[in-house]
Amino acid sequence: MPRIAQGDRAALRQLYDATAPKLFAVCLRILSNREESEDVLQDVYVTIWRRADRFDPARASVATWISTIARNRAIDRLRARGPLARSVSVENLEIADDQPGADATLAATDDAARLEACLSELDPRTRDVIRTAFFEGVTYEALAGRMEIPLGTVKSWIRRGLARLKRCLER
Repeated sequence: MPRIAQGDRAALRQLYDATAPKLFAVCLRILSNREESEDVLQDVYVTIWRRADRFDPARASVATWISTIARNRAIDRLRARGPLARSVSVENLEIADDQPGADATLAATDDAARLEACLSELDPRTRDVIRTAFFEGVTYEALAGRMEIPLGTVKSWIRRGLARLKRCLER
C-alpha cells in the first residue's frame, strides 16, 4: 500500500492481479449483475489508487481494507437501484479464480485467530448474521428477506454484535 500511495502503478497492478477475482466475486454476490459488478470493481481500484495513503495497517489488513471498499461500493450501487432492488442468487455463476480463498487467507493471519475467538463468544444467531453479512457480502436487506424478519432487527443484531466484537478485540 505504501508503494501505491507513492504513485507506483506496478504495485497497483500487482494488487489488482492478486485480488481482483475475489473482489469481483464480492461485488457480483451483492449486485447479481456482471456488468454492474465490473463497473463497481473499476471504481474500487480507482478508490484504492486515490486513497492508498489512508490505509492504516494497525486497523486492518490490506485484504480487509480493500474488501470493505468493494462491499461498500457494491451496496451503494444496490441502494441506488431503489427500494425494489432484490438480491438474486448467483450461485450458478462460475468465476475463475486460482487464488486461495478468503477464508484461507484470513486463517493465515493472527488477526483471524483473534477474530474467530471473539466470534465464538457471540450467540449463534448474531454470529451467523455477522458472518453472512461481512464474509459472504450479503446486504442487510437480503439477510432480513432470507430470515423473514424485519430489517431493523437484523441491523440491531449486527450493531450489538459488532460492538461486542470490538470490545473483545480491544482486550
